[in-house]
This record gives sequence, structure tokens and C-alpha cells, in this order.
Amino acid sequence: MREIAVVAFSQSACVADIGAVNEVELIMPQLQAVYAQVGLNSAQDVDFVCSGSCDYLQGAAFAFVAGVDALGAVPPLKESHVEMDAAWALYEAVLKIRTGHADSALLYGFGKSSPGELPAVLSQRLDPYYLAPLWLDTVSLAALQARMLLDSGSITESDMAAVVSRSRQNAQANPLAQLAGDVGVAALLQDDYLLAPLRRGDCAPVSDGAAAMIIATVEQARRWGVPYVRLTGIDQRIESHNPCMRDLTDSVSTR
Repeated sequence: MREIAVVAFSQSACVADIGAVNEVELIMPQLQAVYAQVGLNSAQDVDFVCSGSCDYLQGAAFAFVAGVDALGAVPPLKESHVEMDAAWALYEAVLKIRTGHADSALLYGFGKSSPGELPAVLSQRLDPYYLAPLWLDTVSLAALQARMLLDSGSITESDMAAVVSRSRQNAQANPLAQLAGDVGVAALLQDDYLLAPLRRGDCAPVSDGAAAMIIATVEQARRWGVPYVRLTGIDQRIESHNPCMRDLTDSVSTR
């Protein structure tokens, strides 16, 4: 099995609304940052490129193609896209290298969620026959799952607040995080419900941002002469997106 190294990473700040900045302008600074970390000039200096994003955010089929402008459309590249996040793009890039089809890969993810009502937009990614027509939004689905967990006795609302408190505290070490601070469990439990049993703190904030990474075989990383971290393992799991076809009090893929 070919050993894989992470040689560069960059991400933008996660902001609630980046304004008039478009997707290409979100991506380009992160690409330039990872090129500089390795000493590359452009995407032409890697064997494969993979991106992850959601066309629904831009409201058009194949909207991700516009992001390719950040790479330079000419000359052509070996390029792929996943209608998911950049973690899935990383998985595809790892497979590309491990199967011997590339020695290096650039991957990036981007999203501008602020222009629309994100929960409603994402509802249209659900089953087109049974769920999407109901406009079953992400917050409602999360509230349904939280209610089942509470009713089963698996968790308490204090447990939920403790997760938020810990996450906000950890975020203080990340200057790019949108929400950070020393917020106690008791204070969080005083907040009003956004959609019972979820309070605003339980729900991820709407964010605009981008991130990029370069991975390569360990041999290629040594040829580049840059520091690297070995990626010793990666796993992929997925569960049914239909809430009626799974136990909402358990999630094998997120344990």
C-alpha cells in the first residue's frame, strides 16, 4: 500500500456573510497558500485535482464548474468533483494515489451558504419523491433526532449543552472559527428554544468559507523537500438519508 503524506493545508475564516465575494474569490487565496507551502506554481504541478461543494447553494446544476476558474481552465487538468464536502474529496484523492493513478493531488472545498435560507435549500437534497416535497429542513430533522435521543434516555439537555460549551471553548484556539468563547452549560440552558428541543447553540451557524489541501506519496513529499504528516488511515461510512429507514438514536458512521 502506498504511503500518503499531507504536505499543505489552508482554510479561510468561517464568516456568517462574506458579502459580494464569489466562489472563485473564496477559493483562490487558499489555493495560493497551499502552492506556496510546497513551492508549486499552479495546479499544473500536481497529478490530480478534486473539489467538494454543493450546487444547491448556488442554485444551478453543475455550478461547481465555475470554481474551476480558480485553477485555470487552460491547459486541461485531471479534475473531479464530489457533490459533498471536502472530506469526501480527500477520500477520492487518497484512492487515486493509492491505486497508482497519481503521485500527488490538490483538493479543495468551498461553500457560500449566506445568500439563501440554508435549512430550506438543503431540504431539496433529500429524497425527491417523499421528503423534498415536504420541505423537511435540516434543523427540523436534527430536532426530531434530538427528541428521540432525549425520550430514549440516551442523553439529557444538559449533555447537549455540555457539547456546545466544550466546542466553543475549543474554538478559542482556532482564530478562523465563527463562534468561540467560554460559555457555561447553565448559561446555554437559559437560551430560548430555536426548535424544541434544540436551542440556537445546538445548531451550526451558517458559514461562508473555503479550504484546500495537497497530499502526495511520501516519496513525492521527500522529492519536494517539504515537511509532511503521514495519513495512516481513512474510512468512509454512510447511512440512509431516509429517517424512516434507520434508528435515529444511533449512528454507526459517526461513532
